[in-house]
Amino acid sequence: MSFTANRVISGTWGEIWLDGELAAEVYKCQAKASFTKDDIRICGQMAVDSKITGIKHTGSLGMHKVNTRMAGLIGRQIRQGHDPRFTVISKLDDPDSFGAERVVLKNVSFDDLTLADWEAGTAGKIEAPFTFTDYEFLDQIGA
Repeated sequence: MSFTANRVISGTWGEIWLDGELAAEVYKCQAKASFTKDDIRICGQMAVDSKITGIKHTGSLGMHKVNTRMAGLIGRQIRQGHDPRFTVISKLDDPDSFGAERVVLKNVSFDDLTLADWEAGTAGKIEAPFTFTDYEFLDQIGA
């Protein structure tokens, strides 16, 4: 299959929905599945093989500092001993692409809360790392 450069998806068309609410201040999102592997030694073979024995899902949201959304969502609950969990939907829908991609991240738990991070002459940004336990593609891109 061949393609032209205009079919490459641009993050400019990305959106994040946090518990059903558009988080317009998000400018980047990453979600990954990392595999835990055990080494498997096989008789008669010098190379060590491996077997996947677990998966860890991690991610991060990069946000322009325009509000105190994250403190409102998790700050008070964490201080009271609660472990708040969220649903995050990532949507990427470049009009030149072969279609839209939406993935829902389930049971999202943020790893930290930025209380203050600023510098004179610099636009405010925060990073919100998280873990999650499951995901599902709602829409996939096909050529």
